[in-house]
Amino acid sequence: MKTLRLALLVLVAVSVGACSSDKNVRKPAPLQDIANPALKITKLWSSSAGDGSDTLYTGLQMSVQPDAVFAADVGGDVYAFNPKNGDRIWRARTGARVISGPSVSGNLLLVGTLDAQVIALRRADGGELWRSTLSSEVLAVSAGNGDIVVARTVDGHVYGLAADTGKQIWNFDRNEPNLTLRGLSEPLVIGGSAYVGLDNGRMVSLRVTDGQLNWEQVVAVPSGRTELDRITDIDAGLLDQNGNIFAASFGGELAAVDTASGQVQWRRAVKSYTGMVSTGRLIVVTDESGVVWALDAATGAAAWKQKDLLYRKLSPPAILDGNIVVGDYEGYLSWLNPTDGSIIARSRAGSDPIRAHMAVMNDVLYVMNTTGRITALSIKPR
Repeated sequence: MKTLRLALLVLVAVSVGACSSDKNVRKPAPLQDIANPALKITKLWSSSAGDGSDTLYTGLQMSVQPDAVFAADVGGDVYAFNPKNGDRIWRARTGARVISGPSVSGNLLLVGTLDAQVIALRRADGGELWRSTLSSEVLAVSAGNGDIVVARTVDGHVYGLAADTGKQIWNFDRNEPNLTLRGLSEPLVIGGSAYVGLDNGRMVSLRVTDGQLNWEQVVAVPSGRTELDRITDIDAGLLDQNGNIFAASFGGELAAVDTASGQVQWRRAVKSYTGMVSTGRLIVVTDESGVVWALDAATGAAAWKQKDLLYRKLSPPAILDGNIVVGDYEGYLSWLNPTDGSIIARSRAGSDPIRAHMAVMNDVLYVMNTTGRITALSIKPR
């Protein structure tokens, strides 16, 4: 059982540095002017999904689908917006303290709560279908395959729930470290397996039907003299590509793991709690200090790294029209050339932090900040 879970406090202590003197404070890098931006970024629409995460560190995110852009806020309201113009399609009031999601599984829209519940709504109109009470806060975004919903709680449990009723089918448990970051990576369901990155620096593959362990692999090993030094959480979202699962740990390792066997194909010393994206040939990841890395997907060799955004608390990266984009704590979006990582354009989606995964659909980038503002952007030729 975890006895303490820190949110921004750990990130401040580990990533930003001690504040006992000015010389120890890691100040965010100032943004440099771009003389001749290579891209023209156009805002298509903007809409509000309630209060967003308010002051909490949450697992709230968008789920961008052809029928709607789904979002939720900590007050318990869940929203569906038209992806073409941002008009609200429906709003559902759950009355719960929603802390994660929404995610889509078949006809279900799933959210997790501070009060240990997974709530399933009808995707079409937001009508409630069921609530399932688990062991603790459901901070991770839930995932599913249409038959089984896989949910994670902050006390180290992974649950398999029946998609039609929410009834608990199985429960997988691993001991958690005493001290972890606040955050959980969402389960990744591929075929008949669920892949889960744990707070002890390990990744497991579970059989979706019954929760039995297929394999377990070490991504990062605790090291250092203090508990802060020994944090190994896998909080970044897992990435599936070409038979490998890519997992990044706050313990300082990013690994490519074979989906079938669990064998590590390669490791790279990158410390991340945010996430990554694939260009096909490259895996692009933002690390805890604000460096953007591009790693060869086959070998882990560094193709380039971009250091001009240090300590700007970057979001996970996204790719639009072949261009890499990352958000930061002031709502800026920095656009990077995928060939060498140079910053080729900049735009802004409000003035509040961008922490959640951005999404791309039909050549449109969807961005949600911590106040629940959703902005749709596109690239226009210059």
